[in-house]
Amino acid sequence: MESRGLILFDTPIGSCGIAWQEGRITGVEIGDADEKETGYRLRQRFPEGKISTPPVFVIEAVAKIQALLAGGNPDFGTTPLALQPLPDLNRQVYEIILELKAGETTTYGAIARRLGDVHLSQAVGHALGKNPFPIIVPCHRVLGTNGKVGGFSAAGGVETKLRLLNIERARTTPEADLFGGLPLQARPQSDL
Repeated sequence: MESRGLILFDTPIGSCGIAWQEGRITGVEIGDADEKETGYRLRQRFPEGKISTPPVFVIEAVAKIQALLAGGNPDFGTTPLALQPLPDLNRQVYEIILELKAGETTTYGAIARRLGDVHLSQAVGHALGKNPFPIIVPCHRVLGTNGKVGGFSAAGGVETKLRLLNIERARTTPEADLFGGLPLQARPQSDL
Protein backbone atom coordinates (compact mmCIF):
# COMPACT_ATOMS: atom_id res chain seq x y z
CA MET A 1 0.00 0.00 0.00
CA GLU A 2 1.26 3.49 -0.85
CA SER A 3 2.20 5.95 1.88
CA ARG A 4 0.18 8.72 0.22
CA GLY A 5 -3.06 8.94 -1.65
CA LEU A 6 -6.45 10.49 -2.19
CA ILE A 7 -10.01 9.24 -1.76
CA LEU A 8 -13.37 10.72 -2.75
CA PHE A 9 -16.60 9.76 -1.00
CA ASP A 10 -20.25 10.79 -0.85
CA THR A 11 -21.88 12.55 2.09
CA PRO A 12 -25.24 14.23 2.75
CA ILE A 13 -23.65 17.60 1.83
CA GLY A 14 -22.03 16.37 -1.38
CA SER A 15 -18.78 14.84 -2.48
CA CYS A 16 -15.86 15.05 -0.03
CA GLY A 17 -12.25 13.99 -0.27
CA ILE A 18 -9.28 13.18 1.94
CA ALA A 19 -5.56 13.30 1.18
CA TRP A 20 -3.06 11.41 3.32
CA GLN A 21 0.66 10.85 3.52
CA GLU A 22 2.87 8.77 5.81
CA GLY A 23 0.21 7.83 8.33
CA ARG A 24 -1.46 11.25 8.64
CA ILE A 25 -4.30 13.08 6.95
CA THR A 26 -2.87 16.05 5.09
CA GLY A 27 -6.10 17.60 3.84
CA VAL A 28 -9.86 17.42 3.47
CA GLU A 29 -12.14 18.84 0.76
CA ILE A 30 -15.83 19.09 1.55
CA GLY A 31 -19.27 19.52 0.19
CA ASP A 32 -19.38 19.88 -3.56
CA ALA A 33 -22.28 18.51 -5.57
CA ASP A 34 -19.89 17.62 -8.38
CA GLU A 35 -17.45 14.82 -7.52
CA LYS A 36 -15.21 15.90 -10.42
CA GLU A 37 -14.89 19.39 -8.91
CA THR A 38 -14.05 17.96 -5.48
CA GLY A 39 -11.44 15.70 -7.08
CA TYR A 40 -10.02 18.59 -9.05
CA ARG A 41 -9.65 20.77 -5.93
CA LEU A 42 -8.07 17.89 -3.99
CA ARG A 43 -5.57 17.18 -6.80
CA GLN A 44 -4.74 20.90 -7.03
CA ARG A 45 -3.83 20.91 -3.34
CA PHE A 46 -2.06 17.53 -3.44
CA PRO A 47 -0.69 17.01 -6.97
CA GLU A 48 1.60 14.20 -5.83
CA GLY A 49 -1.38 12.14 -4.60
CA LYS A 50 -3.52 9.81 -6.64
CA ILE A 51 -6.78 8.03 -5.99
CA SER A 52 -5.88 4.83 -4.19
CA THR A 53 -7.03 2.32 -1.60
CA PRO A 54 -7.02 4.12 1.75
CA PRO A 55 -5.38 2.82 4.92
CA VAL A 56 -7.48 2.03 8.00
CA PHE A 57 -7.08 5.48 9.62
CA VAL A 58 -8.51 7.13 6.48
CA ILE A 59 -11.39 4.64 6.30
CA GLU A 60 -12.15 5.48 9.94
CA ALA A 61 -12.03 9.24 9.21
CA VAL A 62 -14.42 8.80 6.26
CA ALA A 63 -16.84 6.86 8.49
CA LYS A 64 -16.64 9.57 11.17
CA ILE A 65 -17.28 12.36 8.64
CA GLN A 66 -20.26 10.47 7.23
CA ALA A 67 -21.56 9.85 10.78
CA LEU A 68 -21.23 13.53 11.69
CA LEU A 69 -23.02 14.61 8.52
CA ALA A 70 -25.81 12.14 9.30
CA GLY A 71 -26.38 13.88 12.65
CA GLY A 72 -23.99 11.88 14.84
CA ASN A 73 -21.29 13.04 17.22
CA PRO A 74 -18.11 11.09 16.38
CA ASP A 75 -14.85 11.81 18.17
CA PHE A 76 -12.06 12.98 15.85
CA GLY A 77 -9.60 13.23 18.77
CA THR A 78 -7.59 10.19 17.64
CA THR A 79 -7.67 11.00 13.92
CA PRO A 80 -4.02 11.48 12.89
CA LEU A 81 -3.57 14.89 11.28
CA ALA A 82 -0.43 16.40 9.74
CA LEU A 83 -0.31 19.40 12.08
CA GLN A 84 3.48 19.60 12.39
CA PRO A 85 4.21 21.57 9.20
CA LEU A 86 1.60 24.23 10.01
CA PRO A 87 2.39 27.64 11.55
CA ASP A 88 2.33 27.59 15.37
CA LEU A 89 -0.69 29.90 15.68
CA ASN A 90 -2.73 27.86 13.21
CA ARG A 91 -1.88 24.63 15.00
CA GLN A 92 -2.85 26.15 18.37
CA VAL A 93 -6.18 27.37 16.95
CA TYR A 94 -6.93 23.94 15.46
CA GLU A 95 -6.07 22.18 18.71
CA ILE A 96 -8.52 24.44 20.56
CA ILE A 97 -11.42 23.82 18.18
CA LEU A 98 -10.73 20.08 18.10
CA GLU A 99 -12.06 20.13 21.69
CA LEU A 100 -15.54 21.21 20.49
CA LYS A 101 -18.21 18.52 20.24
CA ALA A 102 -20.93 18.46 17.58
CA GLY A 103 -23.39 21.27 18.25
CA GLU A 104 -20.98 23.30 20.38
CA THR A 105 -19.82 26.65 19.10
CA THR A 106 -17.31 29.26 20.15
CA THR A 107 -16.20 32.65 18.85
CA TYR A 108 -13.08 34.05 17.23
CA GLY A 109 -12.65 36.24 20.32
CA ALA A 110 -12.97 33.33 22.75
CA ILE A 111 -10.24 31.45 20.90
CA ALA A 112 -8.05 34.58 20.87
CA ARG A 113 -8.52 34.93 24.64
CA ARG A 114 -7.47 31.30 25.13
CA LEU A 115 -4.37 32.11 23.11
CA GLY A 116 -3.70 34.97 25.53
CA ASP A 117 -4.65 38.06 23.51
CA VAL A 118 -8.15 39.09 22.38
CA HIS A 119 -6.47 41.21 19.68
CA LEU A 120 -5.61 37.94 17.91
CA SER A 121 -9.26 37.53 16.80
CA GLN A 122 -8.46 38.49 13.22
CA ALA A 123 -5.45 36.16 13.16
CA VAL A 124 -7.73 33.38 14.44
CA GLY A 125 -10.09 34.06 11.52
CA HIS A 126 -7.15 33.94 9.12
CA ALA A 127 -5.98 30.61 10.58
CA LEU A 128 -9.48 29.17 10.24
CA GLY A 129 -9.62 30.31 6.62
CA LYS A 130 -6.49 28.22 6.01
CA ASN A 131 -7.81 25.11 7.80
CA PRO A 132 -6.66 22.14 5.69
CA PHE A 133 -8.97 19.73 7.57
CA PRO A 134 -12.54 21.16 7.50
CA ILE A 135 -15.10 19.02 9.33
CA ILE A 136 -12.38 17.05 11.16
CA VAL A 137 -11.05 20.34 12.57
CA PRO A 138 -14.50 21.89 12.95
CA CYS A 139 -13.88 25.49 11.90
CA HIS A 140 -17.59 25.72 11.04
CA ARG A 141 -18.27 25.81 14.81
CA VAL A 142 -16.50 29.17 15.20
CA LEU A 143 -18.79 32.19 15.04
CA GLY A 144 -18.46 35.93 15.22
CA THR A 145 -19.80 38.04 18.02
CA ASN A 146 -23.52 37.97 18.79
CA GLY A 147 -24.05 34.76 16.83
CA LYS A 148 -22.94 36.17 13.49
CA VAL A 149 -21.99 33.30 11.25
CA GLY A 150 -18.67 34.65 10.02
CA GLY A 151 -16.94 33.31 6.95
CA PHE A 152 -16.22 29.83 5.64
CA SER A 153 -13.58 29.04 3.04
CA ALA A 154 -14.74 25.55 2.01
CA ALA A 155 -16.90 24.87 -1.05
CA GLY A 156 -20.27 26.57 -0.72
CA GLY A 157 -18.96 29.19 1.72
CA VAL A 158 -21.35 30.42 4.41
CA GLU A 159 -24.20 28.32 2.99
CA THR A 160 -22.20 25.14 3.67
CA LYS A 161 -21.28 26.41 7.14
CA LEU A 162 -24.96 26.93 7.92
CA ARG A 163 -25.79 23.45 6.63
CA LEU A 164 -23.15 21.94 8.91
CA LEU A 165 -24.38 23.91 11.92
CA ASN A 166 -27.97 22.89 11.18
CA ILE A 167 -27.00 19.21 10.89
CA GLU A 168 -25.39 19.52 14.32
CA ARG A 169 -28.33 21.54 15.69
CA ALA A 170 -25.80 24.08 16.92
CA ARG A 171 -26.92 26.99 19.05
CA THR A 172 -25.69 30.31 17.67
CA THR A 173 -27.84 32.58 19.84
CA PRO A 174 -28.76 32.27 23.50
CA GLU A 175 -32.48 31.82 22.77
CA ALA A 176 -34.07 28.56 21.60
CA ASP A 177 -37.03 28.70 19.25
CA LEU A 178 -40.57 27.74 20.31
CA PHE A 179 -40.08 24.13 19.30
CA GLY A 180 -36.79 23.67 21.13
CA GLY A 181 -34.76 24.07 17.97
CA LEU A 182 -31.61 26.09 17.88
CA PRO A 183 -31.82 29.26 15.79
CA LEU A 184 -29.21 30.23 13.23
CA GLN A 185 -28.53 33.66 11.83
CA ALA A 186 -27.60 33.73 8.16
CA ARG A 187 -25.68 37.00 8.26
CA PRO A 188 -22.11 36.85 7.02
CA GLN A 189 -19.77 38.69 9.36
CA SER A 190 -17.21 41.13 8.15
CA ASP A 191 -15.72 42.04 11.51
CA LEU A 192 -14.00 39.47 13.66
